[in-house]
Amino acid sequence: MQLLDLPPLAAWQHTGVRTGYEVLFAQRATTGYRLRGVTTALEDGLAWSVGYRIDLDDAWHTERVEVLNSTIDGERRVSIRRHGERWSVNGVPQPALDGCADVDLESSSVTNTLPVHRLRFDRGQPVSAPAAFVWANDLRVEREEQLYTLTRTENDEIGFHYDSPTFDFQCELTFDRAGLILTYPGIAVRDR
Repeated sequence: MQLLDLPPLAAWQHTGVRTGYEVLFAQRATTGYRLRGVTTALEDGLAWSVGYRIDLDDAWHTERVEVLNSTIDGERRVSIRRHGERWSVNGVPQPALDGCADVDLESSSVTNTLPVHRLRFDRGQPVSAPAAFVWANDLRVEREEQLYTLTRTENDEIGFHYDSPTFDFQCELTFDRAGLILTYPGIAVRDR
């Protein structure tokens, strides 16, 4: 499955569990990519905004993540680093995240592109992609187990069955040929 380069701009309308909007600015870095974006949303009566910067190496492994959220309670920041197979959050080692290659932001549809670009898939075969999961409202970071199963490649779309045993959540994700979400049922729909 050959993916195209990311476009410099993409946007999603959040639907279902929250109302809101996400904008992504993607740029090629000296090595890998830099993804910058912001999501604003209203969810369960709470409003929040999450801005992020994700630095990736050439193999699409997460190297560095900076996240800032704003809520009625104020602002919070978290800095996440991957050092080989080890992770740290705000400079503190996090052994529970060891072995993860990706970050998954609760606030974002973008982070699902990371394993899609990084891993190799055979149709119908689940592939494990554990991630450092960052909660939108308080920026807590915890390990999330994920499975991606390639289900289809047709026209300009790629389909995956997505399973997060950590959150007892499953759905069918549709990506474009650049590996960005087109539809994430109950979460977001690509707007641009």
